[in-house]
Amino acid sequence: MPTRRQCANALRALAIDAIEQSRSGHPGAPLGMADMAEALWRHLLRHNPADPHWPDRDRFVLSNGHASMLLYGLLHLSGYALDMEAIRQFRQWGSLTPGHPEYRHTPGVEMTTGPLGQGISSAVGMALAEKLLAARFNRPGHEIVDHHTYVFLGDGCLMEGVSHEACSLAGVWGLGKLIALYDANGISIDGKVSGWFTEDVAARYRAYGWQVIGPVDGHDAEALDKALAEARADAAHPSLIICRTHIGFGSPHKVDSASCHGSPLGPEEAAATRAALEWSAAPFEIPADIAAAWDCREKGAAAQKAWEAGFAAYAEAYPELAAEFVRRMRGELPDGWSEIAAEAVRKAAEAGESIATRVAGQRALENLVPHLPEMLGGSADLTGSVGTRTAASVQLDAAAGNWAEANYLSYGVREFGMSAIMNGLALHGGFIPYAGTFMVFSDYAKNAIRLAALMKIRAVWVFTHDSIGVGEDGPTHQPIEQVAGLRLTPNVEVWRPCDTVETAVAWQCALEDAQTPSVLSLSRQNVPFVQRDAARLAAISRGGYVLADDGGTPDIILLATGSEVGLALDAAAQLSRSGRRVRVVSLPCCERFDAQEAAYREAVLPRAVRARVAVEAASADYWRKYVGLDGAVLGMEGFGASAPGKVLAQQFGFTVEHLVALAEEVLRGTAAK
Repeated sequence: MPTRRQCANALRALAIDAIEQSRSGHPGAPLGMADMAEALWRHLLRHNPADPHWPDRDRFVLSNGHASMLLYGLLHLSGYALDMEAIRQFRQWGSLTPGHPEYRHTPGVEMTTGPLGQGISSAVGMALAEKLLAARFNRPGHEIVDHHTYVFLGDGCLMEGVSHEACSLAGVWGLGKLIALYDANGISIDGKVSGWFTEDVAARYRAYGWQVIGPVDGHDAEALDKALAEARADAAHPSLIICRTHIGFGSPHKVDSASCHGSPLGPEEAAATRAALEWSAAPFEIPADIAAAWDCREKGAAAQKAWEAGFAAYAEAYPELAAEFVRRMRGELPDGWSEIAAEAVRKAAEAGESIATRVAGQRALENLVPHLPEMLGGSADLTGSVGTRTAASVQLDAAAGNWAEANYLSYGVREFGMSAIMNGLALHGGFIPYAGTFMVFSDYAKNAIRLAALMKIRAVWVFTHDSIGVGEDGPTHQPIEQVAGLRLTPNVEVWRPCDTVETAVAWQCALEDAQTPSVLSLSRQNVPFVQRDAARLAAISRGGYVLADDGGTPDIILLATGSEVGLALDAAAQLSRSGRRVRVVSLPCCERFDAQEAAYREAVLPRAVRARVAVEAASADYWRKYVGLDGAVLGMEGFGASAPGKVLAQQFGFTVEHLVALAEEVLRGTAAK
């Protein structure tokens, strides 16, 4: 039987070999954290390599994702579908072992990590999901939701502000099944962190309401076992285990230095490290006894089988709850969803209200939330302004313990932490998270939205006050470039609806797409309701459609979104009275429209019509791809100002007169060519 250190050294050897072969990677952390990984993965972590999506598995997040070879070694040795050839292909084109862990790409990877701080923050969301689901579905004698969330993180994760935001909330919520192991090696890329990271981490986490254990020797297996047992024993508080380790453990010349953080050891130092670790196996070879000691397929299958037997008994006793649990964990919308969504759209159409789209969004939620228990709403301290709370919303009160009923979270002024937690909720399964703040503050949330897009998960951001229409609050609160920036992010759908009906359809589409995060860009100010026939109503979900048309081939096309659609319609009416044939195209979701078949896009925006004007009270540049060289854009070229919204519209040219004049100028220009 191999020793525990020998088992840990197998991880170290694989990391050395893969990083040397690729001539790229981060060997320091895998060498330093291998004993921590052995203590957790071989002795405690409950998972089944044959089924990486087993609902009641423990979740493991490598927050310091640059240590990816540690995770790949764990997955390979444990028995996941990650063979030695994949380890050999570390960081190569098309391999299952990219430079940082990627969700949906490598079996067993729970989330994409690399941007430091987001792993621990999303793990808070995973642990929150476990606690909420346990309260909702568990019954006496039937603990079908009962697992832990474990996180490895480093100094860099703790320096990033998002970890402060999320870990503070983890303490407030008392997430006792969240256990973080902190690799406290005192080194980052620039060297010893004592020059820039001197805070008392233990005191900080105790102030959050966490149980803090250690420091312990991160290379002492028994000390790690004891610390993990102590962490698991406290069900009322999340736990931080401070592990003192040596980055580059085993390297004779690079241990405890930044030189091994992000570069291969080099052939000579790699050989010296293998010798120091008494590892004599050839590169990419694991001795049979060590491989057998790591293989957890049999143990994992037995654990899952036991859970499935328990779930079968639960399903017999509580068939409706069991069916609901399965549906939610699969991410499927409930039976009758089409009718639920259609009813929300129908109510919006029949009401015909000329209201702000932020209010329209709340109206839609009032019709959706009661039918979708998986919807978990929230706001970054702006609930009353962004309209994310409904009559059916029950705010989580951890002190009162209303976990079984809660479906709404107050995140506080923590836009980034909120968004990372939303990602964790979505990744765990069982929830569709949505939450809101002002559009200008989407900048704080942007990196979490980007990760959601990379991971292809369903989460919905409600960003209101989405233009200079914010008015008196001035340029600090008036988004200019934010909407365009979000549209430029791959695999994000940005909906900027023009009225109540488009808003209801936007919510429908956001909830139906299980692999795309969505952003709803909503107005503060009232916008006019637009009457439309059944064909136009059906076309909204295609992202862009002809909202108004004079018939025949148009002389000019006006394109608009959101609060500027009403302006485009008024300008079109004036142009029509002067004898121009005008088409107004509403583009509530450019990404959806761009994904339509060429014939549909041509029918909406015929190439032969070169006279085009786009109007949006935000950054102008995004729209140039639609209007071409002959067209024009009425948008913002700089920041806004502090004044009433109507005054700003006048001063920045968002008026019928200005739009008509711009359209006439474009018509004259295209006629001359």
